[in-house]
Amino acid sequence: MHYHGYAWVGEKKTFDDESVRRPPPEHAPPEGIDAALRERYRNAVADFPATGVPPMRTAHWLMKPAAMVRGTWEEPKEAGEWLGLRLAEFAPRFASEADREAARPALLVGAAVERLTWGGDVSLGHYLNGTVFHAVALVTCSPNRSGPELVCPLM
Repeated sequence: MHYHGYAWVGEKKTFDDESVRRPPPEHAPPEGIDAALRERYRNAVADFPATGVPPMRTAHWLMKPAAMVRGTWEEPKEAGEWLGLRLAEFAPRFASEADREAARPALLVGAAVERLTWGGDVSLGHYLNGTVFHAVALVTCSPNRSGPELVCPLM
């Protein structure tokens, strides 16, 4: 088992568009289906793997191209250190005063390391000043507890 890190910063409006955050269905829609639904399926096939916007399910990061992996670690503590660095980098810009408190990142990192230890995934998001959203995730790989059928993007 190992852990992959993912990060995204972008407009909140983009993050709110669930259509780019959901993978396409396993099977193409049947012939004769409404043209708008068929177009939505084609867009999902093209958009989901190409966009760095966080997926609705954290495990679905593993369906994205390997180039989106920001780091890989063998130990939960190492992955937690990376998470701590990402939080420290963006904390001054967090819109919420409570999220900017100095002790908060350490609590989040500790909880994340604990979750990774038992094979869980971690997904955090923060509003930044203005209309920007910051998302960071740590995903357990080989196997993933919530998506054991998902293959490692780096294999």
